[in-house]
Amino acid sequence: MGVLDGKVILVTGGGNGIGKECALLAAKAGAKVVVNDLGGTLTGDDAGSAGPAEKVAQEIRAAGGEAVSNSDSVTDYKAVEGMIEQAKDEFGGLHGIMNPAGILRDGMFHKMSEDDWKAVIDVHLHGSFNVTRASINEFRDQEDGSYVLFTSTTGLIGNIGQANYGAAKLGIASLSRIIAMEGERKNVRSNVIAPFAWTRMIASIPVKDEAGRERVERMKNGMRADQVAQLAVALCADKSKDVSGQIFSVRGNEVILFDQPRPVKSVARLEGWTPETLLDQGLPSMKGSFMDMGATTTVFPYEPI
Repeated sequence: MGVLDGKVILVTGGGNGIGKECALLAAKAGAKVVVNDLGGTLTGDDAGSAGPAEKVAQEIRAAGGEAVSNSDSVTDYKAVEGMIEQAKDEFGGLHGIMNPAGILRDGMFHKMSEDDWKAVIDVHLHGSFNVTRASINEFRDQEDGSYVLFTSTTGLIGNIGQANYGAAKLGIASLSRIIAMEGERKNVRSNVIAPFAWTRMIASIPVKDEAGRERVERMKNGMRADQVAQLAVALCADKSKDVSGQIFSVRGNEVILFDQPRPVKSVARLEGWTPETLLDQGLPSMKGSFMDMGATTTVFPYEPI
């Protein structure tokens, strides 16, 4: 018996990396899987191919599982509706969506083109909207459904050169939270994962110094896509029905629960504030509680477990 027996799961970006491992593990756990992947390049510039998604679907079928492929784009709402219908037509329903599909177009913000901004927002944030909005009423009507969306420490903490990616990924965390709040009474769950894993997306980040090379080696050897898939599958299982609205990270064999923004300090002045008193008193009194400018590596400086 697998933890996803009887479930139908849609996995976007399922042709490579984390998406591929999610699709393979979901099938191994008993799910019938729709494997979606556009089959394009990492930057999303070139036309896609049906090959990667179908190759993963074939691998699932060869192992005795049930899977079909889909090569449409998550940026096309009508196409996403078609994915939902494909799941229902082929397997009789849909119970969960894992949405790691994504692209990267890194660059310093003062050099970032409008096209690079829009392309990343479109795939990540609009893509997350599309897969959730196209399926939400199905889940509400059947009072059963789980979303596993993908954020990033770039959005939660920050990394230089990824303003477009970070903005999209933080937006996804908020989207997931509100879907979870609104879906609670209908047993519609939504959680996000910020993955650490060696994928072609991570491999594209330029290495500029020895410290960077060491980080790359740590990721290659200690943080794998299949480790992320374990949590994604667990979050779609019936035993996780009381887990919703959370932000997780997977780093090697660590599963990390993130906090979510809450007030850390406040200052009050009975007669009200002016710019002068804020500069002289208010802001200086808060300074000890300011967040530093450290990137993800300053929060996770240690070797993966």
